[in-house]
Amino acid sequence: MMFAQCTRLCASSVLLIALLCCILSPPAQASKSSEDIRCKCICPPYRNISGHIYNKNVSQKDCNCLHVVEPMPVPGNDVEAYCLLCECKYEERSTTTIKVIIIIYLSVVGALLLYMAFLVLVDPLIRKPDAYTQPLHNEEENEDARSLAAAPTPSGARANTVLERVEGAQQRWKRQVQEQRKTVFDRHKMLS
Repeated sequence: MMFAQCTRLCASSVLLIALLCCILSPPAQASKSSEDIRCKCICPPYRNISGHIYNKNVSQKDCNCLHVVEPMPVPGNDVEAYCLLCECKYEERSTTTIKVIIIIYLSVVGALLLYMAFLVLVDPLIRKPDAYTQPLHNEEENEDARSLAAAPTPSGARANTVLERVEGAQQRWKRQVQEQRKTVFDRHKMLS
């Protein structure tokens, strides 16, 4: 219950932070930083010049080979032919949105880590043994001891191998299923 309240509080605070970031950020065009916009020109090989990718922060109207490709790798009379081969694209992204998503992601991971720490450290200290489950647990331990005592152990081998424990658990499960079938059929006969 305490964790549920903490989770709701964490989730509401994360949403509040994200909402404040979105509301308080200036209008989109005015807040564009140099990382948010760029023009990317991909120029293939031309004569003896290898292909190259050019990036520059320019406006969308200036996104062409003449404004982005600097220094121009070809002499003046080949510039137009070289620029016709280049493919320029204007790219835009929102670093504010990316930052908000990363903050939300880290907040969720942090909340999960806190919950894991709570489960590992605090929960066993708070949780009291249940009066109903303790006798069942003791009964299982007694059945384990009886099944291990009844099973013959080879000389020199450990009695508590994983395989023997699994076989013991399987035998207990089979006995429980048989008892349940018996009680169900007995009740069915009694009701008929």
